[in-house]
Amino acid sequence: MKNRYGIDIWGDDNFFIEDGVVKVNYKPYPSLIKIVKDVRKQGFKGPLLLRFPHITKKQVKTLFNTFNASIKEYDYKGKFNAVFPLKVNQLPNFIHPLVNSGKKYNYGLEAGSKAELVIAMTYNNMGSPITVNGFKDKEMIHLCFIAKSMGHDITVIIEGLNELEMILEVLKETKMEAPNVGLRVRLHSGGSGVWAKSGGIDSKFGLTSTEILEAFELMQENELEDLLTMIHFHIGSAMNTIKPLKKALRESGHIYAELKNLGAKKLNSINIGGGLSVEYSAYEQSRFYSLAEFASDVVFTLKDIARQKGVEEPNIFTESGRFISAASTVLIAPVLELFSAEYELDHLKLKEKNPPLIEELRELFKDMTKKKAYEFMHDSIDHLESLLTLFDLGYIDLQDRSNAEILTHQIIKKAISLLQVDDYEELKRFDKNIQEKYLLNFSLFQSLPDYWGIDQEFPIMPITHLDKKPTRSASLWDITCDSDGEIPFDMKKPLYLHDVNLNKEDYFLGFFNVGAYQDTLGMKHNLFSHPTEVNVVFKDEEVILEKLLESQKVIDILDDIDYDTQEIKTILSRNLPSETYEILKKYLDDNSYLKTIWSYYDDE
Repeated sequence: MKNRYGIDIWGDDNFFIEDGVVKVNYKPYPSLIKIVKDVRKQGFKGPLLLRFPHITKKQVKTLFNTFNASIKEYDYKGKFNAVFPLKVNQLPNFIHPLVNSGKKYNYGLEAGSKAELVIAMTYNNMGSPITVNGFKDKEMIHLCFIAKSMGHDITVIIEGLNELEMILEVLKETKMEAPNVGLRVRLHSGGSGVWAKSGGIDSKFGLTSTEILEAFELMQENELEDLLTMIHFHIGSAMNTIKPLKKALRESGHIYAELKNLGAKKLNSINIGGGLSVEYSAYEQSRFYSLAEFASDVVFTLKDIARQKGVEEPNIFTESGRFISAASTVLIAPVLELFSAEYELDHLKLKEKNPPLIEELRELFKDMTKKKAYEFMHDSIDHLESLLTLFDLGYIDLQDRSNAEILTHQIIKKAISLLQVDDYEELKRFDKNIQEKYLLNFSLFQSLPDYWGIDQEFPIMPITHLDKKPTRSASLWDITCDSDGEIPFDMKKPLYLHDVNLNKEDYFLGFFNVGAYQDTLGMKHNLFSHPTEVNVVFKDEEVILEKLLESQKVIDILDDIDYDTQEIKTILSRNLPSETYEILKKYLDDNSYLKTIWSYYDDE
């Protein structure tokens, strides 16, 4: 049985398998290995981030088309709008193509800090909305006024009454035109999934019912109620079920209607925040709704409440950044080593006289047949346990132990090959004993921080060898000096990889749906920086590699953490012969990831 690694569950038709390799589902349908080879031919080794702007464009189009279809179906009078939360991915190689793709739809940006607001002020399409969330000081409020003076359609979402008071202060002090104002409401309704705590009465953000009334009264007292155009809520990222959203929509819809009836004449929008989930599982579906169902429920519920309350139907805003960005980025990590390589037969050094159990292992290996494969595999594991006990008691030496480990590994490997297992359930019985450790040239802390931090799943698969049956239950190790830098084999969600000879061929793993949060949450643990990255663009059925950004140089990483790099160079040059220092300089100007010495694919 060939393993599809769940691509039919999480792939969303962005990638497909053909001729044993993963291909991009966009003309001219290049394989990922071909793209990797083209980058490596330019001298870039180590891990690689492939960004696909066409996938981002597809997601934006799908989001708008789906919501607009629901609006048409229900004859909804409000409009659909969306903003991308910059916290999800602020990097220019992602943001620039996103802004270009969003222009047609008036797709905007959401900022949660001063730096993010500057990005939005600089690069957002004029006329596309900007929303500003998060806690703010007076300076950040002033920045919002400046953005308004530039002509931006900007809405400041109030998280507390003090922020509204700061708006009044800046308005009086500067005499500038004020931006629109939104109120973030603290709903009683909570979300679902890992980030459910983002919503609910105990959430970090939002105004209580009393504070909402006080805020509107303050605006009325200062004759600024016409600035109020939006209410906003967020009940959590990546909801796995739609039920909490329906409850939140009803609650926020009634708040909207109450404010309208209190005199908020310009209030015309409900910002439902994020929450639209992405499928990360490679084993079984974990998201139990479609985008069409999501959009339909939002439109129908808000229309129903507006009808009940006799108010106009609000414009709908979303901030679903994960849905837009996750699928657009793939991490490619080269496999550096299979730890079973030390158990190959050429390392076997049998003695003239071996311990009886080792002779039995030797016979098991020699006499194995398909019929006896399971039995012999069991026997070899039992023999190895006995031999390790004998070693601990001092009855056999280190060479005997080495021979026992090699023979047992070879027996297991031969058994798997003979059995040609089509059902992996049988292999699971032996997984603890036959796991292979794959050392990958990447940092889990830098490139997959959500796996380390919250056990976030990511789809993982080899990008080649997919016409062959994978037989090794795999644990993945990164190159950091930290035992947490591992994705261990999970019996409930098993990852099987191929038994490859890295002396003869390269083997790359792809980590998919990594485009949301991973870039900016990644940490420089052990001083490994971001991988080399490239935008893969398609034009006239030609593949173009753009914006190739190499992983940081060692000397630049040291500069980032405030070392005096000139001092480093001076001290090293003073203490080394000139020829040695010249060699060292090359290492300082190289990135910190490990290098492969020879590459099968590069030499094709």
